[in-house]
Amino acid sequence: FLKIMKISLFLTIFITTITSHAAAPVQKHVVRINSTLQKWSASQPWDKSAPSKRRALGVTMPNNQILTTAEMAADATYIELENADGNRTIPAKVVAIDYEANLALLAADNGDTDGFFKTLSPIKLGGGAKIGDKVSVWQLEDNGVPLITEVTIQSADIVSSFAQGHYFLTYEAKGSMQSASSSYSLPVIKDGKLLGLLTSYNSKDQITDVLAPEIIAAFLADVKDGNYVGFPSLGIGVSNTVDPNFRAWLKLPDDVGGIYVTHVRKDSPAEKSGTLKGDVIIEIDGKEIGRRGYYTDAQYGKLFWSHQVRGIHKVGDQVEITILREGQRKILTAILKRPGKRLVPAYTYDTAPKFLVKGGFIFQELTATYLKAFGKDWQSKAPLDLLDVLRSPDDYEAGRNRIVFLSAAVPTPATTGYERMRNLIIAKVNGKDIADIPSLVKAFQAPGSDGLHTIEFADGNPKTIYLDASVSDMVDGQLLKRGIPILSRE
Repeated sequence: FLKIMKISLFLTIFITTITSHAAAPVQKHVVRINSTLQKWSASQPWDKSAPSKRRALGVTMPNNQILTTAEMAADATYIELENADGNRTIPAKVVAIDYEANLALLAADNGDTDGFFKTLSPIKLGGGAKIGDKVSVWQLEDNGVPLITEVTIQSADIVSSFAQGHYFLTYEAKGSMQSASSSYSLPVIKDGKLLGLLTSYNSKDQITDVLAPEIIAAFLADVKDGNYVGFPSLGIGVSNTVDPNFRAWLKLPDDVGGIYVTHVRKDSPAEKSGTLKGDVIIEIDGKEIGRRGYYTDAQYGKLFWSHQVRGIHKVGDQVEITILREGQRKILTAILKRPGKRLVPAYTYDTAPKFLVKGGFIFQELTATYLKAFGKDWQSKAPLDLLDVLRSPDDYEAGRNRIVFLSAAVPTPATTGYERMRNLIIAKVNGKDIADIPSLVKAFQAPGSDGLHTIEFADGNPKTIYLDASVSDMVDGQLLKRGIPILSRE
């Protein structure tokens, strides 16, 4: 019994010592971030959905700035910084945010900044990690006691962690983590320096995703001049060349890999370089691209080709693209830039949707955010006509800045008989081509001489419908009285 008591006392002293030593660096370099988030409603674009809250740890950077993930700031109505002990808070604002890379830099919005940051100091950003390295994930309990979990780097890959379809260098680490009050995104430390930010944790498999320091370094370097630009893009869609019949049709030798170009975005670096749909990219900057789109990185081994563009280069850099076109080898040069304006925006964080309510008809500009509101299986459940625009924008771009569609019809005297109409693309209103919501608003200002608005759909059924102008104006006034705050947002 005495031996057990001695062992127990020793363990208590040992754990207390570890906690005491660990608390100093953790509390010196981290703050809690409390965010209130509120997204715009997909079905009622004049309104917002119910607010939600998130809590995480951010790490201190120079100039009293705080680094965290974009998930903590996107669609935020209020952000608050809280010290480790929980006895001091201060409102915060976003200095820069990158939804694609899942990074955000915050600063105090007002208040006693000197008092809040007095006990804090910036943490240095370290270099990369190797497979097998042991690194630490920092957490804080509600009472300020740190939790430090050791995890092991198992692999590196290109992962999409927030804005779907945007992939960046990420470590996969394994280790059992405890739940803590600030666990939404967390700093990961190697040798006393910031290795990266935890972006996800699978408790079942005990797998942690950690955004790599190379991506964080590029983000911070871009922020320095106060004009954040973002990560570059080549502007192409691709597919693999694994299928042997496909390879034979493309005239690809067995000793050549390559990725097939399925789409070249207009005014993109790829288009300006001379890249065409149907080309096979076999090298980028001298690095051979395999049949599945992977190349061999000197530090991390097999990585997806996009890292050669977005992870290594910045806007304005030049990349050399080696292609096979009809069996002939060509070398092209692309000057990288940010992705251009899309017909269907891929994400709409912090952006209010553009819409018009007319006589009970609800018109919106199509976004991927609207399509994703159809649920987990949105790629099969969303309306086929609208999905086709997302997949084949080239077929719809002529004369349009955005796709305007009728999303729903509120039952009113003006919409009688049309109540079931929804998700139809608008071609013309009152004889005028519709390029976006502002052009739609303008078109509705000039009804026909017969007092009717004529609405024409693109390949719709019915092709044309009519809306009584005087009745729709009366309904608009009633809708404002019923509680809709605004009838349009241009």
